[in-house]
Amino acid sequence: MKLRIKRHILIPAVLLAYLAVMSIMAYPDYRSGVHSALFYFGVIGTTLAVIILLFFFMRKRDRLRSERMDDMRRH
Repeated sequence: MKLRIKRHILIPAVLLAYLAVMSIMAYPDYRSGVHSALFYFGVIGTTLAVIILLFFFMRKRDRLRSERMDDMRRH
């Protein structure tokens, strides 16, 4: 039996990895003073909040979809 990664886990995980890479790439600008701490950490915090909301939204949508498919199979 092949274990399949669920979409509501995969997409936020990929976005978290992307955020980590982009944060690392922007860190030298933050250290040199090009960007303020409020901007640097604000963007990271906002992006994390959006990814978390996306996770919960997609999990709910997948759960509703599976319930609907189970209902269709029963009838």
